Amino acid sequence: MAIQDETASPGLSAARPTGATPPAVAPMLIDELMPAYDAVRSEHRIIAGDIATVYDAARRSDFLRAWRESAAVRVLFAVRGLGERAISLIARREHREPPPPDSLRLADLPTHGDWVLLGEDPPREIAFGVVGRFWAGETVWKTIDAADFARFAEPGFGRIACNFSLRSYGAGRTLVTYECRTLATDERARRGFMRYWRPLAPFIGLVMRSQLRVIEGEAGGR
Repeated sequence: MAIQDETASPGLSAARPTGATPPAVAPMLIDELMPAYDAVRSEHRIIAGDIATVYDAARRSDFLRAWRESAAVRVLFAVRGLGERAISLIARREHREPPPPDSLRLADLPTHGDWVLLGEDPPREIAFGVVGRFWAGETVWKTIDAADFARFAEPGFGRIACNFSLRSYGAGRTLVTYECRTLATDERARRGFMRYWRPLAPFIGLVMRSQLRVIEGEAGGR
């Protein structure tokens, strides 16, 4: 059973007249990429600007700003790094920490690599993801082609599918939803991931919210 862990903004549901036919809902990229999952986290933010402007801001936002501008995010990553180094020392294995990138923008994501662009439906949705092992004190990302993401099944790994989806919200505002889904490739990996996920989910939500604030700042020219 998937763990549902969502943070919703108040007032997002609207009453519909009894007997009215619900509007048709277009399929989402993330549903095609990962219709079933072990865990999910969603965060929402209402951002000033029309949907096309905010979508462009999401593509060009440098998400390293979330690390630079938030002391809480920096502390979380520092603690995670210390934990990985400690576990590597106990396991007597070399700890390799990759150098940080100069920037992290969705517009720059490749379709071949570790974190890859999985698809776009402008200005409604942009999806991206990664395959790796990111529990038990060691983070290893696989190099993949985006076209192979949905069917990747090598044992011992987890797939992370993320998206930003956008909807017009009244006059001159846009509701942005940031969702991350994770699915393990086998039962052993699933058990390992879920032990990692349960205590860290609230902190992952903090990082996601900080990234939504980066988009808001970019949309407002800050």
